[in-house]
Amino acid sequence: MSKFEALAGNEAVATAMRQINPDVVAAYPITPQTSTVQTFANYVADGLVDTEFVTVESEHSAMSACVGASAAGARVMTATSANGLALMWEIVYIAASTRCPIVMGLVNRALSGPINIHCDHSDVMGMRDSGWIILFSENGQEAYDNLIQAVRIAEHPDVLLPVAVCQDGFITSHGMERVEIYEDADVRAFVGEYRPQWSLLDLEHPKTYGPLDFYDYYYEHKRQQVEAMQHAHRVIQEVAEAFNRTFDRDYGLFEPYRLEDAEVAVVVANSTAGTAKVVVDRLREEGLKVGLLKPRVFRPFPAEELAEALAHLKAVAVMDRSISFGAMGNAGPLFLELAAALALRGVRMPMADYVYGLGGRDILPREIESVYRDMLRVAETGQVERMVTYLSVR
Repeated sequence: MSKFEALAGNEAVATAMRQINPDVVAAYPITPQTSTVQTFANYVADGLVDTEFVTVESEHSAMSACVGASAAGARVMTATSANGLALMWEIVYIAASTRCPIVMGLVNRALSGPINIHCDHSDVMGMRDSGWIILFSENGQEAYDNLIQAVRIAEHPDVLLPVAVCQDGFITSHGMERVEIYEDADVRAFVGEYRPQWSLLDLEHPKTYGPLDFYDYYYEHKRQQVEAMQHAHRVIQEVAEAFNRTFDRDYGLFEPYRLEDAEVAVVVANSTAGTAKVVVDRLREEGLKVGLLKPRVFRPFPAEELAEALAHLKAVAVMDRSISFGAMGNAGPLFLELAAALALRGVRMPMADYVYGLGGRDILPREIESVYRDMLRVAETGQVERMVTYLSVR
């Protein structure tokens, strides 16, 4: 039977890692991720897992060790945040290009400078074109559940891509909540035993990892990554369906909340979606037809499904916790991707982007309510006065 525990988000992720019992974890401490690997290191020291824990001098080395261990046929996990992810940059691409099914807990934090240790999504949005599958988590429960699913997604023979499981720094990583923890045996049965297809240590079938790859083959290898990401779209849903059956959950590509009969909606990821649900309920009590769409899968971007889910609306707002500097209107990445998805599928409606919470600035329910009321006015007039609004900026 499952049990409920009071856990911070990082502790929930470390608990999932303990239950999965990976062969290798290589990691370096960085706020606000540190307590993830600190907690897991205690499990290693206490003999609760068989994991080889590799302590390294930097995040660049951490991801390098992960790639080496994965190439050798190990089940590999790590965790990082913000500047740590940036220091991994070179190897993040190599992990995906070498088709290493590494699972990484990514605690979202603002990238320097100025230096800031609090939450925004500039770190994960910076890696969005690296070839990693990216999952968002509203709370500690979802971070725990997503990490378990990530192992099966990454290791699926049609995928073999690394997966980043995101949660918001300090807001959920250090916020204690009730988390349902499943039986160890059930989790291990769900993830199964990893049987690597292409182990570097298979002496009967010699292989080369990381060779020089000029124009004669490089292009084809990139095309294979495209196909793997296309397969991931299907596999993510198949794994979610199996997880839902096993653990009585309801995961998909995204979560619609009171969206079916809504006239306007907000699209927002991670912890802010939880606050937005409260705002939706309050506005519904006033008779206002508002809804929410919370993305769970960002890579591969489920453009067709999102367009279908939003097509009936009169107006939609996107809330971005990062900026794509120099892009159209200096909007956020989620807005730009969604705007393209809707336009290319012939879904026409007024859209606006609201950048918020950079560097960990609080986002208040009244500010989210102002977004909904803006969109209700837009639905009446059909006119967007400002494409990008910076909420609560001085």
